[in-house]
Amino acid sequence: MSEQEARNKEKQEGVATAYQQKTGDLPSIDFSTFILSMSTSALYQMGLVNGPDGAPVEEPDPLLARQTIDTVQMLRDKTARNLDDVELKLVDNLLYELHTRFLGMA
Repeated sequence: MSEQEARNKEKQEGVATAYQQKTGDLPSIDFSTFILSMSTSALYQMGLVNGPDGAPVEEPDPLLARQTIDTVQMLRDKTARNLDDVELKLVDNLLYELHTRFLGMA
């Protein structure tokens, strides 16, 4: 390993350590966690849940919510053959809930 590569590696490790100290240990990300996060974002964009700071949404953004729901749908369609039964049921139930709540905004 060259000196430059060693310095870059050391710098990367320092950044990773600083990030972990600042954020704490975060849960690992798997498909279910990611889909739940996207779904929560859509609910926030619709004004149905408070933000991370506990404050309510000032103004819902239905276009952004629709895009997020469409992204979850696209992920479901693209990954359906690779999901286990629990993951497939989760994403299908979340999509049903998101579509129902989105229609309730109108």
